[in-house]
Amino acid sequence: MNRPLRKVVFPVAGLGTRFLPATKVVAKEMLPILDKPLIQYAVDEAVDAGADTLIFVTNRYKHAIADYFDTAYELETKLERSGKKELLALVQNVIPKHVRCVFVTQAEALGLGHAVLCAKPVIGDEPFGVVLPDDLIWNKGVGALRQMAEFAASENAGAIAVEEVPRSETNKYGIVDATPTSDRAALIKHVVEKPKPEVAPSNLAIVGRYVLPGRIFELLESTKPGAGGEIQLTDAIAALLAEQKVYAYRFDGTRFDCGSKLGLVKATLHFALQDPTLAAATREFITAV
Repeated sequence: MNRPLRKVVFPVAGLGTRFLPATKVVAKEMLPILDKPLIQYAVDEAVDAGADTLIFVTNRYKHAIADYFDTAYELETKLERSGKKELLALVQNVIPKHVRCVFVTQAEALGLGHAVLCAKPVIGDEPFGVVLPDDLIWNKGVGALRQMAEFAASENAGAIAVEEVPRSETNKYGIVDATPTSDRAALIKHVVEKPKPEVAPSNLAIVGRYVLPGRIFELLESTKPGAGGEIQLTDAIAALLAEQKVYAYRFDGTRFDCGSKLGLVKATLHFALQDPTLAAATREFITAV
């Protein structure tokens, strides 16, 4: 696990039903926060963490993400001829030149664990990251995944991003029972998927960032369907705990749940307030509403 993080998985096969009818034609990961789609923020975080191989686990209907990261010859030619160099640079630099994108199809929606397992042929036995684009994490410094990757390498262990949630909402998350080892980290003793509040071991919830060893693939292959009839990543992580250390990591940053309409609105307002060209008008609008 102390090898550097080079590969990151993005499970993006979901149908985005919370955002219908828009997601009939637009992948939810392509919904914009200002002028960038959600997937761009996730990819930027992965590249910041040192990733040079990005694995998108998608379904056979979602072509927009692949199109977004592909070369747009007609658009680029038009921008170049028009002398719009800044816009051309934006289009050409959605990912650095040294980073490659790999697209893997998840034939059936069998859960997050199954989606991660689909990336096994690309990752092999390396440690890797998992980023759920729905969870947009913002800060002014080092990105959340890089924080976790550096911590995991230093401890020769796995790391899972967590944050506290209201106990009444534990049935929406994977929940960990963990012993604190520092201000940011806690050694996980137990993990359970979406427990009812009355039986949840804590209110420390897993959010969409993981740094895991390649060993997790073998454990996923033997994981039976769990909550919701799906192959749960948390069940494989529970099995991994018997073999090696996995830490719950409290990242430095603000998380926006962009899998919900309210979260998407909050993220949009937040980024508008960070933009010097939009901040004043956005504050004026918020005050007037």
